Amino acid sequence: MPHPTPPSVLRRPKLWIGTGLIAAVVSMVFALLYVGGNVNPRGNLRDLPVALVNTDGGADAGGRHVNLGEQIVAGVQKAAKGDKSIDWQVVSREEADKRLGKGKVFGALVIPKDFSATVTALGSPQPAPQGKAAPPTLTVLTNQSAGSIGSSMSSQAAQKAAHAASAQLGQELLKQAAAQKTPLPTAAQLKLADPVTVTVADGHPVGSRSAMGLSAFYYALVLVVCGMLGANLVNSQVDTALGYLHTDYGPVRKREPVQHTSRVRTLAIGMALMLGTSLVMGTLVEVATVAILDMDASHLGLLWLYSVATIAVVGIGSLALFAAFGTPGMLLATIVFVAMAVPSSGATVPLQALPGFFRTLSHFEPLRQITEGMRAILYYGAQADAGLTRAWASMGIALVAALVFGFAVTRLYDRRGLHRIPRPDAGTGAPDGTPEPPASPETAAPATA
Repeated sequence: MPHPTPPSVLRRPKLWIGTGLIAAVVSMVFALLYVGGNVNPRGNLRDLPVALVNTDGGADAGGRHVNLGEQIVAGVQKAAKGDKSIDWQVVSREEADKRLGKGKVFGALVIPKDFSATVTALGSPQPAPQGKAAPPTLTVLTNQSAGSIGSSMSSQAAQKAAHAASAQLGQELLKQAAAQKTPLPTAAQLKLADPVTVTVADGHPVGSRSAMGLSAFYYALVLVVCGMLGANLVNSQVDTALGYLHTDYGPVRKREPVQHTSRVRTLAIGMALMLGTSLVMGTLVEVATVAILDMDASHLGLLWLYSVATIAVVGIGSLALFAAFGTPGMLLATIVFVAMAVPSSGATVPLQALPGFFRTLSHFEPLRQITEGMRAILYYGAQADAGLTRAWASMGIALVAALVFGFAVTRLYDRRGLHRIPRPDAGTGAPDGTPEPPASPETAAPATA
């Protein structure tokens, strides 16, 4: 039989059709998922959690006690009824700090204790001595640890609410000044028209070497990719060791003798090797990021355990897909662990700014759970209710599901005689029921006279 030439191979329609279909599916799926999840975050924004804190003690003005902080809270809540993009959570300052420190809110608008006193002082007919009057201030707190885009959206919403409150208070102060029938200089009128100073501060600071609150996402993504790459490596190495695949070293091709075993045993071997591989990979990821790159991190023992467990679970899940679907399983694993996982992780664009489809994905897609657990370890002191408990629970469920699915499918294949190497004839087979493969040129015994 003549050897195929490149032109003859390229003239085969099946080669072009098969390759083209796979390339078309991959490019379309990745484009729809990656860009579709992030293309319009502001338009998809719904119920972004932002704390609203009123510590104003009120003040006496015109013979009555007023609390302008309560007026601002009521105004913000009234405006929010027609705009569902922000979920204003009215809490105490202590509770706001707790929620910022667990990533439960993306920011806060804080009304200080002396707010009413400083505002009413501006409208007093007898102003405070020069240099004594303090301008009324509202503080906007950000939270980059919960996600830089979400923190930015929260900050913009809080600043917008603060400036709207300042404009409303300015109108009231100008009316009071007009009622006193005392002409005010232009500079004083401008000051009264927008009396509140809005300051922005970091509500939960992260270290300077934390990628501005994105190091948890990048670290989690590295773990997922390591799990997938490790599974590919383990899958090929096991098949090579069992004699199902050749190994090419440049121009040299080598093949081990075929060792007959069932699909269930092959999967068990691969998963055991994946556990050992995850120990190496998880250790080196932490060494590279923390020891070499000096990434801000604490709880190093827990970080190591979490890294190893994540790589192991992702790798075992990928091996289960490989065993069940064969070569298409590699593409399926890429879609599940990367294409669908990254846009639904809430790590860059917050979940509240994603389309409904991606919000649904986020409930079970692994990268979201892994990232939240990583944030808890890196930013929130490894608090269980900051996402760490959910991450461990999700990881355990995923591991059990991968084991049950992988071994159930491979057991079914074995019982139906769907062996990996076709039976050369009905009369031959291995003692365990696995058929003998046909001898290849590399493994065939030399002829004897």
